Amino acid sequence: MESSISSLSAAPERQTLRILMASSEAHPLIKTGGLADVAASLPAALRQLGHDARLILPAYPCAARQLREPRSLCELRVTGSQASVRIIEGRHPDHDLPVYLVDAPDYFSREGNPYTDLSGRDWGDNAERFLLFCRVIALIAQGLPMIGWRPDVLHANDWQTGLAPALMSDRPTPTASIFTIHNLAYQGLFDRATFDRIGLPPALWSLSGLEFHQRLSFIKGGIVFSDRVNTVSPTYANEIRTPRFGCGLDGLLRQVGSHFSGILNGIDYQAWNPAADPLILQPYDRDSFGLKTENKLDAQREFGLPRSEDSFVLGYIGRLVEQKGVDLILAMLPELLRDPRIQIVMAAAGERQIEQALLDIAASHPRQVGVFIGYDEARAHRIEAGCDSFLMPSRFEPCGLNQIYSLRYGTPPIVHRTGGLADTVVQTTPDTLANGTATGFLFDEPQPQALLHAIHQALRLYRDNPDAWRRLATTGMSQDLSWEASARQYLALYADAIAERQTQASLALA
Repeated sequence: MESSISSLSAAPERQTLRILMASSEAHPLIKTGGLADVAASLPAALRQLGHDARLILPAYPCAARQLREPRSLCELRVTGSQASVRIIEGRHPDHDLPVYLVDAPDYFSREGNPYTDLSGRDWGDNAERFLLFCRVIALIAQGLPMIGWRPDVLHANDWQTGLAPALMSDRPTPTASIFTIHNLAYQGLFDRATFDRIGLPPALWSLSGLEFHQRLSFIKGGIVFSDRVNTVSPTYANEIRTPRFGCGLDGLLRQVGSHFSGILNGIDYQAWNPAADPLILQPYDRDSFGLKTENKLDAQREFGLPRSEDSFVLGYIGRLVEQKGVDLILAMLPELLRDPRIQIVMAAAGERQIEQALLDIAASHPRQVGVFIGYDEARAHRIEAGCDSFLMPSRFEPCGLNQIYSLRYGTPPIVHRTGGLADTVVQTTPDTLANGTATGFLFDEPQPQALLHAIHQALRLYRDNPDAWRRLATTGMSQDLSWEASARQYLALYADAIAERQTQASLALA
């Protein structure tokens, strides 16, 4: 799939890099979305390639409980915080990955969502909370004697870490900075009064700084002040440099020019492996694809649906928001469900009215629709393994991970042709089926009828040509969308940023 964003070559062989990965969430310590998967898997992949990658995130209670071998490393006095901030060092639960937790109880010792209260409203002090986090990130990135480790590269992710590169901009540092946009729609916007209150340097309030339409923009800090900026798929990188998808920042991203790129996310092939997945009833692989049926019957049982090998079972996992196109599913379901041999299982949470609409449909179609409100990792694995096909009708999708999980589990995805969905799914046509490249089904317009047409296309192939369906599913299972290839592209990006930082330092001394 072609992209006008210049591709990144594999990183050259070089000495071990020290990399600080900064994120507001990381699976399984704390997770609200795909960022958490990336923040854990990418540094783990970098370590497997021989580099010294470490992760930093806030010390949420659930994160602190899961950290292996925790120990108090040091205490810091941080601008804006009356109490000292403790740095806890430990190991990631699933990887040999060092983790730093920023322990500031007044800011992060809150159960539940890192960003919102129990009613779903943003915490009123989010600007203060994540500014504190960014201040600590910047301190560690520039080297703290009490830690005894300084990264060559700070890799910040999304708006919650966007001010860290900005806070490093007024002092010379050899540490290069990378900023990854996982979803440009979430920008960390606050009013001017907040900027004045939280004590940022006044010079940062400018069009060339953090000001965005008379508001403070955390994400703009990451874009403006980092040595390199990227996002999580080549197609999304192209899309967000247009007014339609750029959320007001398309002009700035065009100005970044060749310093902006798209690198496709990978997935953790150990955690998502149908041949050795402890969370599913029946392991299977390409050669034993027929065993997948046992997981289908198990998913039907779990969601209270009649167990039937003959049914065509669709799955959906995700947030119930407009971006994800759930309204398209709701709009076309009445027509789709006229076919009694179609079932759909959904594990999702989000806007209350959408949750209720799904529950109402499940109540009126108890033999065809099963709904679980919430997110559960084990249930997500069972849905991927148990469904015949997976729905991702997102209006926009920076990368998407569930369609990659679906490919891995032989569950051909049905997706809107956008962002990372367009980069990872190959449309099923007679030609692509014949040459063995087809992996799923795409539709071009985010409309209910377009989604319905794609589902019917999948359904016809499933019912009329089981052998072709098996080839389609097992082709998806053979794709290499692991983190290693993506990690090598990130190493090339880091090398570019480090080289430019060294050049700037040499010019400054000349």
